[in-house]
Amino acid sequence: MKAFLILEDGTTFTGTSIGSKREVISEIVFNTSMTGYLEILTDPSYAGQAVTMTYPLIGNYGICYQDMESKTLWPDGYIVRELSRIPSNFRSEDTIQNVLVKYDIPGICGIDTRALTKILREKGTMNGMITTDETRCLESRKEAVLEEIRAYRCQGVVERVTCKEKRILGGRGNRYRVALLDFGTKENITSYLRARGCEMMIYPAETKAEEILSANPDGIMLSNGPGDPKECHSIIKEIRKLYDSDVPIFAICLGHQLMALATGADTHKMKYGHRGGNHPVKDLQTGRVYLSSQNHGYVVDEDTVDAAVAEVSFQNVNDGTNEGLHYLGKNIFTVQFHPEACPGPQDTGFLFDRFLDMMRVAGLKNRGGV
Repeated sequence: MKAFLILEDGTTFTGTSIGSKREVISEIVFNTSMTGYLEILTDPSYAGQAVTMTYPLIGNYGICYQDMESKTLWPDGYIVRELSRIPSNFRSEDTIQNVLVKYDIPGICGIDTRALTKILREKGTMNGMITTDETRCLESRKEAVLEEIRAYRCQGVVERVTCKEKRILGGRGNRYRVALLDFGTKENITSYLRARGCEMMIYPAETKAEEILSANPDGIMLSNGPGDPKECHSIIKEIRKLYDSDVPIFAICLGHQLMALATGADTHKMKYGHRGGNHPVKDLQTGRVYLSSQNHGYVVDEDTVDAAVAEVSFQNVNDGTNEGLHYLGKNIFTVQFHPEACPGPQDTGFLFDRFLDMMRVAGLKNRGGV
């Protein structure tokens, strides 16, 4: 069956429908990863967006449900050049086509994703419609369709993806108790911490700071998540209270942006964002450059960071944007990229060890050991 991708500037691509046949309007973004398509599809940070894969062949190693980063698929739509319908992998349990149908995700294949990506890079991220209704492409309906597409707003997505109630996951030896605020967390964040001996107390995004602190956690984790961080007004107020405590805090992606907003800095929307597994970031303390996995359309504006509150710890090598902050006089550090990326790169996994060391030292101080 034919499918169409209509962008808000009027550009139309014609391809073949994959997955669900329902029509969807969403923000169209692109990801440059060559592998990890299942992790991308199950990353809650893509809620409210339709993902374009720049790598031309997707699905060749199939689907292994064990690799899912959450229990469902989150993107509004999926856009690929060529879909492999006969995967070859001893771990494969299913195909992308079946998974898209199972989770009711519409998609389109057979279009020139390179041309689409160039449009998004030149003009910036824009809204688009994936549809199988040919009448949507008629000249007589064009203005009405484009008006409908342009009216779309990605809103309320953190509320959609967060857990509904607190849950506890044990770790190896339960050396530390970590409270994780779930703004759309990936399973691998909890896996990294549990493998390091942390018991995880996972809280819904709107949980009050008093409830979290009353549990006496050794550390607090602020997770990744979707959408515009400035929408999270009540969450930012609670994060400020967590900042004012003496509990060590490590934040990733959206959590990084929310902590910056809670301490007086600002964020802004990027032209087309960073999404992929090949983004170089520089550690300003050591001068070393790491490859990182990223997925964000907003960034902390470094010019608004109070030098008395925080110092820049990481920067993006490609465009110089902020990739991390270290908060002065506090046991708090945050990063924009994903040190828990799976599949990789996992170059910055040591940041979890830094977090554990921060909890260990804080614990010694509380017991009068240092």
